[in-house]
Amino acid sequence: MRKFFAIFMFYLIGSNAFSQDLLDRIVAIVDENIILQSELMQYTRQYAMQANIDFRNHPEKIEELQNQILKELITSKIMLVKAKEDSIQVDEKQVSSALDEQINSMIQQVGSQEKLEEEFGFPMRIIRKRFREQIEENALVSTLKQQKLSEIRISRREVNQFYDTMRDSLPEMPPSVNLSHILMTPKAGGSARDAALNKIKLVQEKLKAGEDFAELARQYSEDPGSKTRGGDLGFTQRGEFVKPFEEAAFSLEIGQVSGIVETQFGFHIIQLLDRRGEKVNTRHILIQLPLSTDDEARTIAKLDSIRQDILEGKISFTDAAKHYSEDPQSSETGGNLGWFEIQQISIPEFQQIAANLPAGEISQPFKGPTGFHIVRMNERREARKISLDTDYDTIHMWALNRKQNDIFTNWIEDLRSELFIQINE
Repeated sequence: MRKFFAIFMFYLIGSNAFSQDLLDRIVAIVDENIILQSELMQYTRQYAMQANIDFRNHPEKIEELQNQILKELITSKIMLVKAKEDSIQVDEKQVSSALDEQINSMIQQVGSQEKLEEEFGFPMRIIRKRFREQIEENALVSTLKQQKLSEIRISRREVNQFYDTMRDSLPEMPPSVNLSHILMTPKAGGSARDAALNKIKLVQEKLKAGEDFAELARQYSEDPGSKTRGGDLGFTQRGEFVKPFEEAAFSLEIGQVSGIVETQFGFHIIQLLDRRGEKVNTRHILIQLPLSTDDEARTIAKLDSIRQDILEGKISFTDAAKHYSEDPQSSETGGNLGWFEIQQISIPEFQQIAANLPAGEISQPFKGPTGFHIVRMNERREARKISLDTDYDTIHMWALNRKQNDIFTNWIEDLRSELFIQINE
């Protein structure tokens, strides 16, 4: 059994959610690592925030969540001991970037830094310190787990054995479809466009005169998600913005302000606040373009014209999507969206298309949540029994996951038997 020592720390936690007078205490010990009540609460609060569970009104859910998190923390600490023993290293720059991203995400969720400090009951310095330790530990544990799982292989014979054993309990493959689409968003025209352009030009003149970007964003921006934060969009990576915005944002130097950038959402002025590799922290001021029924009608007519050209063989669907589609995630691959189980498609318009459009056909233009689409049904598969002949890759994945889980669980138990572990009630 490895040498063990206890570290006793006592300090007050200021969060109202946990009690003003609660002394921090050790809830579990794993070798030379301790799990503090405050650490357990921090994770519990973090998961509760993500799941929108109110600490004050659902104590039974919090207790259940806390018990589950304690088990996971003990497993994590066991792996942490092994990771340090194996001298596994993590990239400090990636840790810092992940910390900034997580803190910014939580601030956006609660509304301000002050509210985040109030939620946790700590000043930002302590919140950052604790989350950095958490992220570093998670990175060590994740790296160790990936290394362990990557060593596990499965043979075709094992996959066949898994299928023979589990055949009667394996789920039926549900109906699924492979879809491609072309997305276009209506563009405002006429006097409405002129009015929006004049308004963004007024903001641009104020910026040139030296007025504060954040204050102008709060006063003029029509992006409800960012205007209260002075237009701050936090850290984002390539592919998260629409193309014109992304091209402008990534071309800026830190502190530089763009010219007027037009996207399907309206007119923007962008400022680059920081850059970390392929991630940028930007803020913007948006003036929206009000749309009319004429604008939508023009978009539908354009999509209908593109559809007709495809049907007549003047252009392929793939080339049309690359040229016309405004979906940055799929346009470069010819609009292909991949395979979907019909019952899992959450957008009603797409689910209806998936349920009814014959293979090889192209839908009429229709309106979705982000604009207007035409969709091609590339291929459809009806509900069927799963088989090795048609679904080998899926069965291989299930069999490998089961083998990995069994080996990993046994490995953790072996590590657990070598360590001193104590759980305090």
